[in-house]
Amino acid sequence: MSKKIAVILSGCGVYDGAEIHESVITLLRLDQRGAQVQCFAPDVAQLHVINHLTGAEMPESRNVLVESARIARGEVKDIREASVDDFDALIVPGGFGAAKNLSNFAVEGAGCSVNPQLLALAEAFAEAGKPVGLICIAPALAAKIYGPGVTCTIGNCPDTAAALDKMGATHQECAVEDIVEDKARKLVSTPAYMLGKRISEVASGINKLVDRVLELTHENEHPL
Repeated sequence: MSKKIAVILSGCGVYDGAEIHESVITLLRLDQRGAQVQCFAPDVAQLHVINHLTGAEMPESRNVLVESARIARGEVKDIREASVDDFDALIVPGGFGAAKNLSNFAVEGAGCSVNPQLLALAEAFAEAGKPVGLICIAPALAAKIYGPGVTCTIGNCPDTAAALDKMGATHQECAVEDIVEDKARKLVSTPAYMLGKRISEVASGINKLVDRVLELTHENEHPL
């Protein structure tokens, strides 16, 4: 029986939303593994809009759910509709949207807060013992979801790692092609573009993360 996976998007574009490569690689691998996927995103305004050609901020406003629909080909729902009971696992791709729209980590650092709908959903997965995959900068949310002592990675960026440690997480350095697993919490993380330079090496780590998350869903099964 195929597993049902919730994927949380945070807009469309690395500088102000979900990282497109990371999101597509995640969705591709889940499909290759036969999983059923539903994308979700918060129905809120983006922190700001960035011109991805110049890196400059633009004088306009965009909606995170509407922008996420670009990646999901329209198949995305408001995160308020997501229920832990309907899914076997949760995966959050990176991109600055995770630190700007799903949380305010980009602005507040270790003192950040997480979108309340996402936090409630992720905490429900944690409490149910269902696996979660956090990609790129998304592990910055780990301590808010699981509390102090959670182990995760963002690669080897010292400033970001220090912020995670200050929040109560235990940061573990990791190569772009690999994953870090907190076995007690069934949390899997990978650095992706926090560290990677090429889409192929980023894909190696994300594919491992997706495969491991799917493996962990079987641990909740009990033989008859």
